Formats: sequence, structure tokens, C-alpha cells
Amino acid sequence: MRTILITGPGGSGRSTIAAATALAAAREGTRTLVLSADRTDALGTALGATTGPAPTTVAPNLTAWRPDATAGFRDDLTGFQERAANVLDLLGASRLDAEEVTPLPGAEELTLLRALRDAALAEAHDLLVVDLPATAQALALLSLPEELRRYLRRLLPPERQAARALRPMLGRLAGVPMPSEWLYETAARWDMELGAVEAVLADRGTVVRLVAEPGPAGADAVRSATLALALRGLRADALVANRVLPESAADGWLAGPLAQQRKALEEWRESYDVRPVHHLGRDPRGTDDLAALPVPGVNDTTSTVEWPVVDRLAADGVLVWHIPLPGAIRGDLDLIRRGDELVVTAATFRRIVPLPSALRRCTVDGAALREGELRIRFAPDPALWPGRK
Repeated sequence: MRTILITGPGGSGRSTIAAATALAAAREGTRTLVLSADRTDALGTALGATTGPAPTTVAPNLTAWRPDATAGFRDDLTGFQERAANVLDLLGASRLDAEEVTPLPGAEELTLLRALRDAALAEAHDLLVVDLPATAQALALLSLPEELRRYLRRLLPPERQAARALRPMLGRLAGVPMPSEWLYETAARWDMELGAVEAVLADRGTVVRLVAEPGPAGADAVRSATLALALRGLRADALVANRVLPESAADGWLAGPLAQQRKALEEWRESYDVRPVHHLGRDPRGTDDLAALPVPGVNDTTSTVEWPVVDRLAADGVLVWHIPLPGAIRGDLDLIRRGDELVVTAATFRRIVPLPSALRRCTVDGAALREGELRIRFAPDPALWPGRK
């Protein structure tokens, strides 16, 4: 199954483009599911149909689904309270009733990730189009599975489960109850679920598509999104330039905005596969309006970008890790080696990545930013690298 993740700055019309993309694929005979977690149902407004927690057929071969974050959060909390009953009773905690629970910030993102996983595993559709939140929230969402799995493994390492027989004795020695079996079981289940989501996001059949309105604000948003995606090892398969004004507007008061759009489009075409979508003169509503938008279809590209390690031991005595970071500025970059991990910071974005196995036996020998690519040199550690003394 192919997956298209669509995002863009707020007000760029990303929900409309997501709906139009899904509709175009459905009309070609592709079984398509379009997914959103927007509380305001912007997706349904564009489709001219109400979407909700139950998948709804809105056109031939097209199903729309907007899962309920509140219901999902209540179910999760209820299940957690049941599994943690002994601990809660020990602490004298008062249980929460389902009726008094409201979703916390971030519940929509977690609900969307779970729905993305469920849709991929169901294999009931050939194409999944995901209407992601605005760019900043979408980028945080894309990094969430990897970061949460890392937290879980640091807090509850799987190897500690081997000492389960010792926990009662350790608890008596420490004078406090040790983590019970359900805690490790819950951590393992969460790790498995997050791993399934991470696999969908990292699949070569999954692409990220940016939507922006050409102009100064859109150009800034695209530059920021491109750098953040690159730090995740991703790049946009296409840039949809939305609401492009007609050239006939050059003689009126729209001459200024049109000139800004031309400049942005010229710059974008140097680096992106730009797909202009003309302005209809109104907000698109319903399938007829969506069909009039020339959105890009499904292609065979991938958003996955490789981070290769180049062997230069013979020539320079180092291994070089190449990390593409288009748009990065030297002064905004920072690197920290922490054990077998590397903390990479670019502008306001940060990612903690595990080192490839060969680099774990090396020390960092330097780094340079050249032509939009971060190149980190690693020198073999003689104490860990056989034959290099």
C-alpha cells in the first residue's frame, strides 16, 4: 500500500489538497482511504461530506475517516487504570470515571498515529492519504514514534525482564514495591505498537508531500520544513504550490501578490518538483470543485533519504558519515556524541540517532557542512578496532 502524508503551514489549504488527492486516485479506480484527526473536520468540509469516528464512503473507491481522539483517550486511560489497579490502590489514588476524562494536548496526534497503523495493517485499501496537522505539529508527530520508543527503552530496558524472579526479593530489600509484570508487558506492547507506526512512516512506499501558498511566508515555511524533514532522513516527493493566481491578474490590485508568487515559484523550481494548483476564485467545496484542482497523483518516488557511510580509511584514515541537510546554516548546527548515539541539532530541530555499527568503534574526528550536506569524520579507535594500533 502506498501512503501519502500531506502537510503544510496553517492556512495553506493542505486539507483541501489531501481531499483532492484522494478523490483523484479514487476516480482512477484506486481503493483510497483519506485520514484526518482535525477536530474541525476541515477534510469533510472540502469533501462536502461529514466525516467522523466511523469510516464513511464519500465517493466510489473513496473512504474518509476522522477517528475520535476523546473516545480513544478514554479507552486507553480506562485500560491503564485496570492494569495498574494494585499500584493505584497502594498509592491511595482515586480512579477517574470515563465521563470526566477529556483528551490531553497531543491526544489527536497519538490517535492519528494509531489510526495510521491500523489502516496500514488492515490492507483494505491500496492508497492511504493522510491529512497531517500544520507543519510544526506534523514534524513533531513524525518524530514521535522513534522518540517514545527510545524513552521506553531507557526507562524500562527489555533486558531487565530477565531479572523478574529477583523482583520480590529486591522489593523487600529496598522497602518499596518493584515494578510489577504488567508494567513491563505494557512497555513491550507500546514498543510493538510504536514500532508498527515507525515502520509505516519509514516504508519506502510512504511519501511526504508539502503544500504551501507561494509567497514570502510560504517560502520561509517550506525552507524550515525541508530542513526538519531532512533531519528525519526524509524529503518531500512534491511541493504543491496552492492557490496560484492567474496571469490575467497582473493588471489589477493583485499585481503585487502575483509578482511575489512568480518569485517564489522560480526559487522553488530550482530545488523541488513543483506542482502549481490554480486558484478557483473561491474555497473548494464538494467533489466537483476538488476534481477541478490539478493535484499530483501517486508516483513511484520515495521520501526516504539514505545517510551513507563512506570508507576513506585507505586515503585519509577516516570513515565519513554523509547526512544531507539542505538549507542548514553552519552556525545553527551542533553535534554531541553520547555513547553509541549522536545528537544532531539544526536550527530549532534536534534528533538523537544511533550510530551505524562501524562508527561505534570510532571517535569523532571533525565535521563540515558542504553543499547542503553534513559530513562527519570518524577515526577508528585503536582500542576497539582490530589491527589499527
